Amino acid sequence: MNRLFVDNLTVIDFAFLDPERGLVGESWIVDIELAGELNEAGMVFDFGHVKRTIKDEIDALVDHRLLVPRDHRGLSWTETGNLDWVTNGGWRISHAGPEESVIAVPGSHLQRERIETLLVTLLRQKLPANVHDIVVRLRPEVIEGALYHYTHGLRKHEGNCQRIAHGHRSRLEIYRNGARAPDLETYWAERWEDIYIATRDDEVGTFVEAGVEYTHYRYTANQGQFELILPSHRVETMDQDTTVEWIACYLRDETQKLEPDSRIIVKAFEGVNKGAYAGD
Repeated sequence: MNRLFVDNLTVIDFAFLDPERGLVGESWIVDIELAGELNEAGMVFDFGHVKRTIKDEIDALVDHRLLVPRDHRGLSWTETGNLDWVTNGGWRISHAGPEESVIAVPGSHLQRERIETLLVTLLRQKLPANVHDIVVRLRPEVIEGALYHYTHGLRKHEGNCQRIAHGHRSRLEIYRNGARAPDLETYWAERWEDIYIATRDDEVGTFVEAGVEYTHYRYTANQGQFELILPSHRVETMDQDTTVEWIACYLRDETQKLEPDSRIIVKAFEGVNKGAYAGD
């Protein structure tokens, strides 16, 4: 049997709910293998079709969506897309949005192996008869140094980035006077561990419940209305939209306040191998 592989087929950027960590942003690189007989063109599957068919199906299922482990004891649904998630620590997250912004996945916590199985089950229905097997491998980027997981939503975006709870796992590079500054990178990685980066204009207000302060966000985009409630200590609020360009500027400006006499340049990543610079 012949085997075809495609490494780095795509990157899925998404958010998930965790019993301990709450709302978490993540980025996984997708590798695939296809096994089968050669067709009349001498191929298992045309590479062009791999990118169009398989990548599109994977993106549609999990990319820029909120993945919700359906067996968590603290999960309750009011309707599809609308849910409350109570962490093991007792604080909650509430999400409301169109049905396509959320997907329930097996288990009480997110496991890569289960998502791989879910994708294989879906993709088998889309493959030609000469393809007998498919393997999907999901993996995080190998990052040496500082990284952080963040979630956000872009109200003005015309695509799926408008979904209020999607996210990324991102490296960060900060330069002080032309040299890498690991201490500043670590500072931000710790400050933004599992952070939600919000836009001030989307804030409805704050309230206290069971001793925890929460912040409520709401906006309407072309896919519908989105709402999110989460603990205020898990949020960093910006005046601008939370595009990676503005995030890089925010990181640079806030870091410059910490070190006014230094020349600061920030290289902020949005997931894998893409992002923005800010600074001279």
